[in-house]
Amino acid sequence: MVTFKYDLNQDVVELQASNWCGLERVFINGKMVSRKLNFSQNSEHRIRLTNGNPCRFQLLIDPITEQMVCRIYKRNNLVTSIKQGKENLLQSRKLLQNITIFVTLSALIFLLLN
Repeated sequence: MVTFKYDLNQDVVELQASNWCGLERVFINGKMVSRKLNFSQNSEHRIRLTNGNPCRFQLLIDPITEQMVCRIYKRNNLVTSIKQGKENLLQSRKLLQNITIFVTLSALIFLLLN
């Protein structure tokens, strides 16, 4: 899971994206306001902040650097561009692989002992 978090005036906005199952979720002040499944190289979420202003999240993967980029727009003006490097993606994939291996081996041992 990759997370981008940003303080946008009075709101804390957060975008979470799973690099395995494609689930993306957007939160404002801890409340989920948008979610969708996405398996492409880019995505967009359009939401309204608590003060009613429109906000747009663009999520994309740079094909050259393999960095995941989250761009946040408020009233169609770019507010910030947050990047997460390849190492973060590799760490989350490795963790998921280790969990999968552990669960699989545990299930096999359980079946062999019964």
